[in-house]
Amino acid sequence: MTDKLPGLHMRIPPQPITERSAPRPIGKPETSGAAFQEILKSKLETTLKFSGHAQARLRLRNIQLDAEQLHKLEQAVDKAAAKGSRDTLVVMDGNVFVVSVRNRTVITVVDRASAKENVFTQIDSAVLTD
Repeated sequence: MTDKLPGLHMRIPPQPITERSAPRPIGKPETSGAAFQEILKSKLETTLKFSGHAQARLRLRNIQLDAEQLHKLEQAVDKAAAKGSRDTLVVMDGNVFVVSVRNRTVITVVDRASAKENVFTQIDSAVLTD
């Protein structure tokens, strides 16, 4: 190997081990608070996704949701999930949301004017919010 790389066979002196360069012990990682899995689970459970169809309906019907309304919608989905629902209808602030509870995805959104005389199918629960 030395014949291929002449002059590169020098010896590097060992470096003293300091607190910063010392290897970390193997075992349980240091945590300050909840474990990573718990944080990940809570983030996945508390966020709602909006399907492309639902996003288009929000734009078309000029429906804007603020942080408080999103929180109320998440709470309604949590209530439906606690009862074992798969697909729920959430009535909130005059708007109707059809939500896949398992996927935590809003499938469609209907405003009050468009909801009149409509029939909603393939839902197994309804949540009415204040």
